Amino acid sequence: MKVLVIGSGGREHVLCWSLAKSPQLTRLFCAPGNPGTAEVAENVEIAADDLDGLLSWARAQGIDLTVVGPEAPLCAGLADRFIEAGLAVAGPSAAAARLEGSKAWAKRFMARHDIPTAPFELVSDVEAADRYLETNPKARVIKLDGLAGGKGVVVADDLASAKAAVRDLSPRGELVIEERLRGEEVSVIALADGERVLMLASSQDHKAAFDGDTGPNTGGMGAYSPAPMLDAVLAGEVQRRVLEPTIAGLAADGIPFRGILYAGLMIVDGEPQVLEYNCRFGDPEAQTLLPRLASDLLPLLAGAAAGELPREDLCWDPRPALCVVLASGGYPGKSPTGLPIEGVAAVNAAAGDELMVFHAGTALVDERLVTAGGRVLAVTALGDDLGAARARAYAACERITWPERRFRRDIGHRALRRNADAPR
Repeated sequence: MKVLVIGSGGREHVLCWSLAKSPQLTRLFCAPGNPGTAEVAENVEIAADDLDGLLSWARAQGIDLTVVGPEAPLCAGLADRFIEAGLAVAGPSAAAARLEGSKAWAKRFMARHDIPTAPFELVSDVEAADRYLETNPKARVIKLDGLAGGKGVVVADDLASAKAAVRDLSPRGELVIEERLRGEEVSVIALADGERVLMLASSQDHKAAFDGDTGPNTGGMGAYSPAPMLDAVLAGEVQRRVLEPTIAGLAADGIPFRGILYAGLMIVDGEPQVLEYNCRFGDPEAQTLLPRLASDLLPLLAGAAAGELPREDLCWDPRPALCVVLASGGYPGKSPTGLPIEGVAAVNAAAGDELMVFHAGTALVDERLVTAGGRVLAVTALGDDLGAARARAYAACERITWPERRFRRDIGHRALRRNADAPR
C-alpha cells in the first residue's frame, strides 16, 4: 500500500515510524513532514492546510490510504474531499469532526445522547458569562468553542480569574463554561469504522507548562502509557458509557465516524466523565501508545477507513512507555527558532529498541538541525516498569541541548505516586 501521512509534528513522526514497520507498506510519504519523518518516509513539500494541493498530489500518486495527523484539515473537510475523489482516509468527515472542532456542538451532542460530561452553559457575551459564573460557584472551566491548539481552556481557581479568562477568550468566539470536575484525568484512544469502535490503549498526559502541574496549558509536555488507574473494569465502563454511545450517536445522527477517536476523561468517584473529544491521535499520547503497539498499525487504520475494522485481538508490548517533550524557552508563548540542536544524533546512535527521539518543531538549515517551533522534540522510552522508562527518557533528555531548552522534570509523577501507595 502507498500511504500518505499529513502533518509535521511529533505525532506524525511516530505515525510514520510505526507505519514503516508494516509488511503491507510499499511507499510512505509525509506532507510536509520534518527532519525526523524524512528518516522513515519521503517528505512532500505541501502544507497540511493546502487541501487542493494535497488532493491533487494524492490522486496523481495513486495513494491507497491517507492518515491525517492534525485536526484542522479534518475540520476543514479534507476527508470529505478525498473520499469524494475515491481516496481512502483514516479520519472523519467535517461533520463528524465537529466533536473536536466545536466544543459547543460536542457538549450538545453528549447531552442529546446521554454521554456523561460536566454540567455546562454556552455563552456568547461577557454579561451572560458573568451571570452564570456568579450564580454557579462550581463553574470555573472556561473553554473557547473552536480549535485553539490545546490552548483554549482555562481552569480558574476563583471567580475573579474565571471572569478574567472570559474576557481573554471571548473576543475569539463563543464560550463553553463548565462546572469543574474533581478527579484524575486519563486519555483513551480508539479506532472506529462507523459502527464498531476498538479501544487501543490508555495514557495520561501533562498539559501544564511547568512542574507540579503549574502554569498555562500547552499542547502537552509529556505522557505515559498505560494509565495504571484505568483497570479492566473501568476500561469496560469507558467502552460501554463513552465510546460505544459516541459512535452509535453519530451514526444515528447520520454522520458516521471513521477514523481515530480520542476521549479525554476525568474519572470522578470511579465513573468516567468526558472532558473533550479529539478526532485524531493525541500528541504526545501517540508517542507513548504506538511504541507499545505490537500489532500492525496499517491494516487497523485501513480497516477504519474502509468501514471494516479487523476483529482479531490487538497485541501490546507489556512494558510501559514514557515520553518527555523538549520545548523552547517561551513556550506556550512565542518561542525562538533557528537555534542549533546538539545531541540528537548521539542519542539515536546509542538507542536500542527501548528509546526513541521523535521530531516535532525541528528543521534542517545548511544540514544542521535547528529549532522550528515551541515543542521541538519528544523523547520516548520503554522500561520494565514506569520508573525504569522514566529514568531512561530523562537520561536521554539531558544529552540533548540548545539555548533555552527546557522540559518538565516530573512526567509520570501521578502514576509513580499511585504505584508507591499501592498495597504490597
